[in-house]
Amino acid sequence: MSQNQRQSELVARYMKDKKVTFEVHAHMALFADPIISAGGEKTTYSVPTYEAIKGVCKSIYWKPTFIWVVDKVRIMNEIKTEVSGKKLLRTDGTNDLANYTYLTDVSYQVMAHIEWNENRSEYKGDRDWLKHYNIFAKSLMRGGRLPVFLGKSECSAYVTPIEFGVGKSFYDGTGRINLGLMYHGITYPDEAYSEETKDALTLDFAPVIMENGIIEYKRPDECIHKKIRSGEMKQFIEKEGEENGTV
Repeated sequence: MSQNQRQSELVARYMKDKKVTFEVHAHMALFADPIISAGGEKTTYSVPTYEAIKGVCKSIYWKPTFIWVVDKVRIMNEIKTEVSGKKLLRTDGTNDLANYTYLTDVSYQVMAHIEWNENRSEYKGDRDWLKHYNIFAKSLMRGGRLPVFLGKSECSAYVTPIEFGVGKSFYDGTGRINLGLMYHGITYPDEAYSEETKDALTLDFAPVIMENGIIEYKRPDECIHKKIRSGEMKQFIEKEGEENGTV
């Protein structure tokens, strides 16, 4: 099957389901809680955070016209960790030793969708499902528009098209596992969904449950949230070729 045929097949599925699916895999990943890991040692959550997977989606393809919403993730490989020592530069010029705990040999199936960003009325004329699904499919097949990583920038990752649920997961048949309250993500001013989150940077938390290896994430507006500080929406300048979706 040619690249164009494969792209057309993906777009047809996206248009039908109004969902995109792909697999992301990496040698290592680190999904840290930003509150307790601002400096020094960092320890990963055992599963991906909503924000980390949303970041993968945005690395594949993103425009201010829409917002990425992650529906669910399927954990494919056994959860394993590895500790690595890091030299951190202190303010006095000396080094400090810290331990980073990474996940190793990770692979996740992702299902997500896009929603038009009602905070960006200036992009109303760009709300074209077919256009954006075409660009996403093309970008996904090329490995993304930006470098893809899982949690931290040293955790380089790779993305490939796949149907969600295909293949065997290590956690098939394991039942329901409650992972407790986890950091979910950050709601930025240009993705505000209420008066409370308008013109603010909001930290979100949510309970996470894995059932047979699948995590269904809560939407940001369903989370427990805490305002960090006030903020303003970013202003974007359209580059030549952006308006018509040239890639």
